[in-house]
Amino acid sequence: MSPFKAAALVMFVGMISGTSLAQLSPTFYDQTCPNLSTIVRDVVTQAQAGDVRAGAKLIRFHFHDCFVNGCDGSVLLENADGIESELDAPGNQGIQGFEIVDNIKAAVEAACPATVSCADVLAIASRESAVLTGGPSWEVQLGRRDSRTANRSGATNGLPSPFETLPELQVKFAAVGLDST
Repeated sequence: MSPFKAAALVMFVGMISGTSLAQLSPTFYDQTCPNLSTIVRDVVTQAQAGDVRAGAKLIRFHFHDCFVNGCDGSVLLENADGIESELDAPGNQGIQGFEIVDNIKAAVEAACPATVSCADVLAIASRESAVLTGGPSWEVQLGRRDSRTANRSGATNGLPSPFETLPELQVKFAAVGLDST
């Protein structure tokens, strides 16, 4: 990974992980799930051994989750009574990696039942994906709560598209606190 890409990744993750820092802490699960990072790392390592794109899939999942309403796990919600899934939004069509997230969550649940949020699982999995592919590491702030609602219109209108112009993309990134730098 080039130094520029590494710096961009660290800045992006810092932005998406930095929401509500007053309530978040890197030690949030130290007592309730002390081996959390190791559990996630082991499953991500296994996934990457079988799929060279596994890390990219997990980072994309985290990005898509955080870009709409912050890092709240809402991208993982499926259609149900009162929930219109963000997964049905055009920008989420073709998103991959559900089975990896399911495997991570199953391993975490086996060790620490009903303790760790899906939002935190996505955040840790993104960091581990970057590190395991030679990218940078960072301290993940933990303690996010999972959303019980999805925002399909936010995902439809808010996610960046590869077909948008630079000015359009700048507006979308500015809306979540990112600038051209």
